[in-house]
Amino acid sequence: MLGRLGFLSRFGFTGRLMAIVLFALIALTVGLVARQTVREPYAVPFFHPFFVDTLHMKAWLVTVALVLACGQLLTAARIYAVFRFPTKGRLYHTIHRWSGRTAILVTLPVAYHCVFLLGFGTDTPRILIHSLLGSALYGAVVAKVLVVRSTRFATWVLPVAGGLLFAIILGLWLTSARWFFAVAPVVN
Repeated sequence: MLGRLGFLSRFGFTGRLMAIVLFALIALTVGLVARQTVREPYAVPFFHPFFVDTLHMKAWLVTVALVLACGQLLTAARIYAVFRFPTKGRLYHTIHRWSGRTAILVTLPVAYHCVFLLGFGTDTPRILIHSLLGSALYGAVVAKVLVVRSTRFATWVLPVAGGLLFAIILGLWLTSARWFFAVAPVVN
């Protein structure tokens, strides 16, 4: 295992640049794969253990990811002592780590449906923004993990990477679940 990814520290600026390049490569790869997808309507839902249909599943799972991302903001604020309450402890680090892992895990079925069944859309500005943010999501995750594991980044880089990741998840929710919850009852 690579441990704390010390190889990034040895390369200095090159290691920092590597995080940005990996973010861009992953985002572009997801976008290109999604762009090549032939769009087909959901004839038979692929996965919906608790949901009426696939669109409801996607809307609720991205909502769960957003709630977990809000928990990430709160625990990060406590870890960085922005909030001085409740008492200090390693509990916040553990909660932060596991809520982040869970948030990304919940997005996987959503990403599968978006990338491999719907593809990269440009029909409306909302769909285009959603496609761009969706393409950037996992690149931002990988970049943030690289920043977390490296010891050579400036102290401001990690909060910025986390804030960017939160902004992407919020943007995805606003262009999908919020829109779906507002429009779906009218359309159906």
